[in-house]
Amino acid sequence: MASSNIFFIIAIVAFFAVPSCLATDFTVGDEKGWSLDFDYQSWAAGKEFHVGDKLVFNYRAGVHNVIGVSGIEFQQCQASSNNTVRSTGNDVITLSTPGRKWYICGVPGHCAARNMKLNITVLAQVGSPATAPGSPTSPSAATPNVAFSFYGWIAVMVSFIGLVFV
Repeated sequence: MASSNIFFIIAIVAFFAVPSCLATDFTVGDEKGWSLDFDYQSWAAGKEFHVGDKLVFNYRAGVHNVIGVSGIEFQQCQASSNNTVRSTGNDVITLSTPGRKWYICGVPGHCAARNMKLNITVLAQVGSPATAPGSPTSPSAATPNVAFSFYGWIAVMVSFIGLVFV
């Protein structure tokens, strides 16, 4: 009886604790950081960004900034006055919705002439239902093997814990 209660408690804790463990912090540009003359599109290539992940922009405060912009603003390397400008030198942006995201440095000449711009696609959170079959934000469209998703992982862990405590 006591072992089944422990099993139930561990299963509940695992169910609520694991999603936060799945989030990834991406330091934009890795050790190079958010700086001039770096190919951020190559840096982002091959990475999967999911809802809940964080982008960390490291740079010297007062020299650069980070602005989330629209696709058109990204192409023009120009932000409108209603965009949020981040300028702490250690800006953390939590990816809260799926879809395309665009970021630029708003210091004149840094985006267009010096390549300080990043364009990524954010996928739905691992284990969340797809928005539409085959859509770019659908985990099944983005990840070749989704059979071992978040809930699959939970089922394996619960089974394992059950074997240990029985």
